[in-house]
Amino acid sequence: MSGSSKKDSGEQKSYAVLVGAAITTATTCLMSPIATVVVAGAVLIIGGLGVLLFPLIVLILLFTNPGSSDSSDAWDRADESIAAFEGDGKGTLDRTQVPVLLADTIEDAGAVCTSIGPIVIAAQIEVESDWDGAKVGPDGERGISQLPPAVFTRYGTDTDKNDKTSALDPKDSIMAQGRYLCALADEAQELIDSGAAIGSALDLALVAYDQGMAAVREAGGIPATAEAQGYLAKVRARFGQYQGLGGPPPSFPSASPT
Repeated sequence: MSGSSKKDSGEQKSYAVLVGAAITTATTCLMSPIATVVVAGAVLIIGGLGVLLFPLIVLILLFTNPGSSDSSDAWDRADESIAAFEGDGKGTLDRTQVPVLLADTIEDAGAVCTSIGPIVIAAQIEVESDWDGAKVGPDGERGISQLPPAVFTRYGTDTDKNDKTSALDPKDSIMAQGRYLCALADEAQELIDSGAAIGSALDLALVAYDQGMAAVREAGGIPATAEAQGYLAKVRARFGQYQGLGGPPPSFPSASPT
């Protein structure tokens, strides 16, 4: 891979980090839809000028908490939001943010290998299905983790011991998600070690989950597409919520155990 290609890939990741950090902050502060649009537009205008992002987040936090006069608190929370976005998702899961009957399974899935964590699992579920265990995707993906049938057949097991293995069973689906992500992370690490790709094993595994490992291999890292970079940013943008920086517990679809 040429030096210019590696530079371009690094710039693409930096841009995704900027966008995702602003999304994380907006979500954490429970911003209004209008404010969220303003922030997204501001970040798009800022582009790669990361030096402007941090003060922008602090201003957002102060604006959305007018009753607080402590600007240092806003700076601290902005720093926490960015750190969560850039983190590895291996911290302690905030169990109040997930369906109570699925919390143990999410933690188990996040412990399948050292490349992922429960925060990664929960964030990805929200992006994939918004916790809808009955969802069927446009290409036949099924269940709360939206795995293609062939992938679930390979990685799915009867997790809850009900004598049935089904992609529409949230616990079966979540554990299959964890095993599949770990397999993708192992494959991504092999590409990184051989010099065939750059980036982190986690980032490449997440993108491969959505776009396929062939796309990652062909790009030598994160593909330079809005779909690939947007997916990664959306998943990472939810890390803060599931590690305890988010708002009140969300509501979940009736199809998901609560």
